[in-house]
Amino acid sequence: MPEFDVSEHHLIRVEAPAGRAYEATRQVDLNRSVVIRGLLAARGIPLLLRRRHLSRGTLTLDDLVRGGFVWLADDPPVELVLGIAGTFWRPSGGVVRMSPDDFESFDRDGSAKGTWNFRVVPVDDATSIVTTETRVRVPDDESRRKFLLYWAAIGPFSALIRKQALGLIKRSAEGSRRSGAG
Repeated sequence: MPEFDVSEHHLIRVEAPAGRAYEATRQVDLNRSVVIRGLLAARGIPLLLRRRHLSRGTLTLDDLVRGGFVWLADDPPVELVLGIAGTFWRPSGGVVRMSPDDFESFDRDGSAKGTWNFRVVPVDDATSIVTTETRVRVPDDESRRKFLLYWAAIGPFSALIRKQALGLIKRSAEGSRRSGAG
């Protein structure tokens, strides 16, 4: 998403090869973080917390897709990109379901669209950097003002979710090395 109104970027060094870091990213279960569970519950994200959207009590990237996100890219072992559209500043979130093909051209006044990517950058054969970036675009001025007020309050918590996700990825990728893989 080359045009956006807000962006946040985070990274973590992972003592694991790029392929393992990518696999840990692809399989990350956000539900393993008490902090993430608490923040999502406090936000009251109904599409993510309803049990019928979660498989076996997990909150993986695939679970997010079942809850309204859409896969925009899955390019092993380099990058994963999810997208979502809706009225994020409203309690319901107003998620707009669409196909990946419709995401790029989606530009509806009164709605925003956001992307969340993970990129794995090899440092050497045994080390990687995993980055995550979130971008949000709101096409109309009135909705952008509402979103930016919402983001001023929620942005630091959104950043905390991303940092927690990176920590889960690091522990998983590095833990598989210590458990005898490789």
